This record gives sequence, C-alpha cells and structure tokens, in this order.
Amino acid sequence: MIDLRRLHVLRMLDEHGTVTAAAAALHLTPSAVSQQIRLLGRDTGVDLLERVGRGVRLTPSARVLLGHADRLYADWERVLAEATAAPAGGVLRLCGFPTALAALLAPAAAALRDALAVEVTEAGNAECFALLLAGEADIAVVLPAPEAPPRDDPRFDQQPLLQDPFDLVVPAGHPLASAAEVDLSAASDEPWIGADRGDDSAIVLAACSAAGFAPRIAHGAKEWNGVVALVSHGFGVCLMPRLAPVPAHHRVVRIPLRHPAPSRAVLTCVRRGSGAQPAVARGLAALAAVGAQSPLPLVDGEHDEAVPHRHTYRAAPS
Repeated sequence: MIDLRRLHVLRMLDEHGTVTAAAAALHLTPSAVSQQIRLLGRDTGVDLLERVGRGVRLTPSARVLLGHADRLYADWERVLAEATAAPAGGVLRLCGFPTALAALLAPAAAALRDALAVEVTEAGNAECFALLLAGEADIAVVLPAPEAPPRDDPRFDQQPLLQDPFDLVVPAGHPLASAAEVDLSAASDEPWIGADRGDDSAIVLAACSAAGFAPRIAHGAKEWNGVVALVSHGFGVCLMPRLAPVPAHHRVVRIPLRHPAPSRAVLTCVRRGSGAQPAVARGLAALAAVGAQSPLPLVDGEHDEAVPHRHTYRAAPS
C-alpha cells in the first residue's frame, strides 16, 4: 500500500528541489520530510533518493513513481468529490493575484459566506499554484504567465474565466480624453508610465510594437495606484488592465482601444479532479457569476469566444 501523504511529500520535493525548501512548503522539518520519503521507499521497496555531493536527487525509481502520482491524486480528488457529494457547508480557500482578489475573489467570497467558511489569500501568480499543490488553497484565479504551469499540466485543471482588456489611461483634459475609443498609435508620441509588473509590461510592449512604435518610458511604478497617480499629475499615459481599479480621486480617463485591443486571459485553477467537490463547485460557480456581472468581455468555456457586455469604460474624472 502507498500512503498518498508520503507520495505528496515526494511530489513537493520534486517541485521545490531541496529537502529544506520542500519542508518549508509543507510546514514540516527537513528530518520529517526525509523520514516520510524513507517510509515511502520502504512501502514501495525501492530507493527514492541518492546522494549527490552534499545534496540529494531523485532516483529513476522515484521518477517512475512520480510519473503516476498526478493521475493517482486526480483520482483521489474525484473520490473525495463523490464521498462528499451530499453534505453542505465546509471551508473553501481562495487565492489570487491582487487585482483578481479585488474584482473577483472578494465579491465571490461575499456571495458564499452564508453557506461556507471562506478564506481569501492574496498571492502572486506562481505562489497560487504552489498553494494549490500544497493543499493550502482550493481555487486560484491566475494568469497564464510564461513561468506558470501549462494548461495541460496533469496536476491542475485551468479553465478560462474572462478576458481582461487593456485601456489607454490619460490625464483628465488630455486631447484624447474625449474620444470614445482610440487607436493605440495615437499615443505613440506621448511619454509613458512604465508598470514594472512582469507579464503586464510584456503585453504593453508587445501591443505598442504591433501598433508601430516603442513607448518612451518617462517614469515607472510597481503598483497600479502609483502608475495612475503619475498619469493623473500629467507625467504620461499608460495601458492598464480593466480589472485594475482607478481610485476616484485620480483625475484620469480610461479609453478603450480599437480592435485588436491587447488583453490578458484570466483563469480559474483547481487541483485536477477536485472541481466536483461541493465547496469547490460552489466557489467556481460564484466566480463565474461574478465574471458574468463584470463589464469585461467574457470567455465562453466551451468555445473560447468573447461575449461583449455593454458598459461605459471611460470613467469621467471626479
């Protein structure tokens, strides 16, 4: 018999690379991690670790075992879904990147709290996947970033929730501020506020390149609030995802871009096989409902087609 908890420790060691890092992710001591892997080796009758200098690495036998681990865990999640199909209630743990927490997770959690105990955690994109794998989150709202697991990763079930388009943000009183929509090339000669936000920055640079120019980055900030503050005071323009809120005291105008507008996909992610568990299913339904009420164009889960929703995207300055 294989103890799935010990197999999970082996998965985490493979994921994090060292016994110490795996122990930290599992909230165990390194000696406890080593002991669990020794016991798993005893259960399977094979050596799972071998010494390499001062460290260890997984043996070929361990790799074979891990090759079947994702399927075993997905099957176990489905067993849990069947076993818990009747009871209501429970605890649901949600996590997501900051703008998703504000726009999607918080209202979804509010809709769920009468039926479930809901815990919400703000986490970076990569951390969301780590929390799911460690069993410390049940649903994550994530972006398909280059460093993220691919959509067909056997450990996770990632599904489209919505597309988050980018708008041009200009100061109130700017010559473009009265436009209902613009071509991105109209801002080619403007100073730009750079958002040091990884993949968002890559989307902005790619969109500008496709529009035929390289933006002249005059200033930069890490958080959207700082970016918008600089725009508000006339230091430049920026592209900003529609999920990111603009504080009312900033005198800026958001202008939709003419097709093709740059956008980023927003996904829900759960451990593969867990989506039918009652609490998880409720959470996914709540997120879908919040997304359906959003002014963003939705992604149809079957056909991945954008369905536009009427909304005035250009906010008048307060």
